[in-house]
Amino acid sequence: MVTRETERDRGGQGGPGDQPDRRDRRDRRDRRDRRLTIGVVAFRWIFVLALLRMFATPATKDLFDEELLPSPTWEWALCSLTPGLLIWLARGPEDWQQLAGERSLLRIALAFYFLYALAFALGQDVLVLWIAVAASLAGFAGMWHLNRKEHSSAH
Repeated sequence: MVTRETERDRGGQGGPGDQPDRRDRRDRRDRRDRRLTIGVVAFRWIFVLALLRMFATPATKDLFDEELLPSPTWEWALCSLTPGLLIWLARGPEDWQQLAGERSLLRIALAFYFLYALAFALGQDVLVLWIAVAASLAGFAGMWHLNRKEHSSAH
């Protein structure tokens, strides 16, 4: 006969299965919080690096009288995926609420990636930048969806 050992049997105060459920939920929440924190830090660093990369091209032309670095293309498309990934990671209501302080930076990054990618995709006919345009639009759509979901759950 298999018996189920409970927290009370081990000297605890809770009912059967009470503490392990709480511990599991707390562990899941801690992992989710840690993942979200890492995502925010990665998003910020990648955005700063993307800005530096964008301004490196004109800076090398000014400093050395020749363009040592071409304008960003494929790396810009990769960088533009990070806000969307962070929004996807925070798709739960609790997680989205945790990103309340980051939303304005997310909007700025999405707009920046979008405008740069659209201008160079149209102006210089760089096809890979259409990935950045699509990723930015998807990020804006994700933010709009999560904001609507948050607003409707508040009422």
